[in-house]
Amino acid sequence: MYDMLKQLCEVFAPSGDESRMTRFLVDYINANKANWSVQPEIIHGEEWHDNIILVFGKPRTAIFAHIDSIGFTVRYENQLVPIGGPDAQSGYMLKGEDSLGDIVCRLEMNKEGNLFYHFGRPIDRGTNLVFDCNFRETDEYVQSCYLDNRLGVLNALKVAETLKDGIIVFSTREEHAGGAVPQIARFIYEKYGVRQALISDITWVTDGVHHGKGVVVSMRDRGLPRRTWLNKIIKLANESGIAYQLEVEGSGSSDARELQSSPYPFDWCFIGAPEDHVHSPDEKVFKFDFESMIRMYSFLMKNL
Repeated sequence: MYDMLKQLCEVFAPSGDESRMTRFLVDYINANKANWSVQPEIIHGEEWHDNIILVFGKPRTAIFAHIDSIGFTVRYENQLVPIGGPDAQSGYMLKGEDSLGDIVCRLEMNKEGNLFYHFGRPIDRGTNLVFDCNFRETDEYVQSCYLDNRLGVLNALKVAETLKDGIIVFSTREEHAGGAVPQIARFIYEKYGVRQALISDITWVTDGVHHGKGVVVSMRDRGLPRRTWLNKIIKLANESGIAYQLEVEGSGSSDARELQSSPYPFDWCFIGAPEDHVHSPDEKVFKFDFESMIRMYSFLMKNL
C-alpha cells in the first residue's frame, strides 16, 4: 500500500495542472477495478476537466478527495509565485519541466519574503514547479511532500475496493481557490440525489490533535457542518470501535467550503489523518492514524 503512496507522491499535479495525476488514476482504476466488489461507472473527460467521478451501486454518500498539490509558478527573471499556501524556505528543492527539459532547482527566499529559484539557466516563464519528492518510510510513519492529499486519494482507492454503494470524487484545484466542486455537486445531487459527503483530506497535528491517536473527525474548521449530521457521524464513529479523535479549529478549509456555499443541501464532514510539517517537503503522518482512516471510511460508507 505504501509503495502506491510513494508513486502518488511523485506524480506532478499542482493546482490547475493535474492532468498527469488524472491519467495515473484512470489507468490505475481500469487496471484494478476487476478486483473490486462492485464495478463503478467511471465519469471523466474534457467536460469534467481533470476531475474523476466513480459511481458504485445505488449511492447515498460521496467521498471527495482532491488530487492537486501546492507548488510554485515561474514569474519573470528568477522570481516565483506560490500556488496555494506552500511552506517556503530557502534550500528546498523543486522540480518541473519546461521547453528545454527537466528541472531540479533550489528555492530561495530573501529578507523581504520574496521567492526565487536558483538554477543554471533561465526557466520558461509560467512553468510550474513542485517539491522534489523525498519519500521516507519507517515501521511507524511515512514522510514526504504531498501526503496532503495523496493519502486522501489513497484512502479513497482503498475504500473503493469493497464499496458497494457510493460515489468517489477525485477533485481538482482545492489548494488554490477551488472551483471544481460546484459542477460536481450539482451533477451528483441532481442525477443521484446524493447530498451527504465525507471529505477525504489530511488535517494538522495541533495542541489538541496528536500522532498515534487515530483518524480525526473534524467538528469544524472555517466552515461549520450541520450539527445533527455531525452528531450522526460521531455516534457511528463511537459504534465502530475504530480509534479516532475530535478536532475543533477556526481556520482551514477544504472541498467542503464549496459544498457548504453551493445551492444544494449538502451535509459534509472532514475526516482525515493528522500530519505534521504541513505543506512542506517533510509532511509526516503515522501509519496507525491513516489505517484508522481507511477503516473509518469503509464503516461509514456502509452505515450512512
